[in-house]
Parts: sequence; C-alpha cells; structure tokens
Amino acid sequence: MRKRRIIIIGLAGVVAIMQLIRPERNYSDQVYQDMAEIYNAPDTIRRILKRSCTDCHSNNTRYPWYAEVQPFGWFLDDHIRKGKKDLNLDEFAEYSNRKKISKLKSMRNQVRDGEMPLTSYSFMHKDARLSDYQKNQLIDWFDKIRDSLKTEYNYGK
Repeated sequence: MRKRRIIIIGLAGVVAIMQLIRPERNYSDQVYQDMAEIYNAPDTIRRILKRSCTDCHSNNTRYPWYAEVQPFGWFLDDHIRKGKKDLNLDEFAEYSNRKKISKLKSMRNQVRDGEMPLTSYSFMHKDARLSDYQKNQLIDWFDKIRDSLKTEYNYGK
C-alpha cells in the first residue's frame, strides 16, 4: 500500500513539473499580407481559411483551453510548428512563384483528399470540418490562383 502511494505521489509530482515547461505561443504583432488578402479572397473563403487552416498555418494561433495542460500543449506546438513549416498563409507572398504554384497544387490535393484539416484538429474543432461544398469552393479558388500565376509567369509552357 505504501509503495502504491509513493508511486502516485511521484507521478503527480512529474505531472506538476510538466506544467512548468510550456512551449512558446504562436503570436506575432507583425502585420502580414496574408494569402487571402493578396489574392482578394471572397468572404466565404476567408472564413473557411480562418476556421480550418490558420491555427496551424499562420503566425497567429487561437489556442483552446487544453493548450494550457501539458503534454497537450506540447502536442499542439509540434503540430503548429510542422504546419507553419509546410505552409504559412501569412508568409505566402514571400514564396517564389514556383513554390506558390507547388503549394497551391498541394493544398488543392490535400483538401480534395480530405487530408486537411487534420482529423485530430477536426475532432476537437468540429466547425473546422469541411463540407463537400466548402472543399469545392477552396479547390476552385486554389485553381484560379494557380492558373493566374502560371499565366502571369509563363510557368509550364
């Protein structure tokens, strides 16, 4: 009985110490010209991007309450870092034209195939789930931008 009590107290101590180790928050005071702004996205597209994409793919994340609890905060931080590394909608304007076209193709395919938003994100953020109609709206918008960039820069001709 005493051994069990020591183990429980030890585990509680480890969990308490874990709460002191917090990842840095993904917030920026810098003003960015995000992708939706650059390409004059309709309001419907802006809302979809904000609700389903920008928490992991921008420089400003809206953190849920459970981000304060470790190890969930670490898990979120890892997803956000990877998401921003793969695509940052706030820094899209800084990408080369070739990279923009490649990212748009990738975004299109991932939305079409249901890979984005991530299932783990959609599970906790039910409003982030995309209907077929919303997927088609995004895909059409991505294609429009991609075609425009290809035409403008004679890419792929």
